[in-house]
Order: sequence, then structure tokens, then C-alpha cells
Amino acid sequence: MSALTFNYLLGNFNPIYTRGQALLAAGRPTEAVSEFNKIVTHRGLLLVDPLDSMARLQLARAYAKTGDLSSAKAAYADLFSIWKDADDDLLLVRQSRAEFAKLR
Repeated sequence: MSALTFNYLLGNFNPIYTRGQALLAAGRPTEAVSEFNKIVTHRGLLLVDPLDSMARLQLARAYAKTGDLSSAKAAYADLFSIWKDADDDLLLVRQSRAEFAKLR
């Protein structure tokens, strides 16, 4: 099955991710949480798509903005379990770890 067929049959999560990003930027983090959760709960459909990790990062950020720190910490922990072998020199990894550290 090609990537095009896969997206056609099972759906493309890019519009959901973009909507979540827009809601987060508009100061509506609770609604953004709902959008990012749509992606995170369908991880099996994303397989190795980087959108999965990005949705998890944005979910953690959205939870933090709602003030739900326990859910934000859990979302970051979930992300870091996926990124366990990530290069710590990558800017996004460093930023994410710094954001997580501020939640403590």
C-alpha cells in the first residue's frame, strides 16, 4: 500500500494537527488538547510518521497552557519515551526538555 493510498483510506491527520496549532496560537488550549488527542489516540495509523511525535509535543504544551500540569507532565513523559534515543543536541529536543523542567 503506498503512502497516498494509506492517507486516502485511513485519513490524513495534517488538517487536525494544523487546526490544533491554530487553536493553541489563538489562546484556546482546551480545544487544542481535543484536536491533538485525536492524533495521539490513533497512533497505530501513523506508524512512523513524525506527526505523531509533534502532536504529542503540542499536546503537552496545550495541557501546560490549560494549567493541567499533571497531564502536561504525562504527555511530555510519553514523548520522551518515544524520543529515548533522540540526539540531545537537537534544538527541539533541548526545548522540549527545558519546557518539561519548568513544569516541576
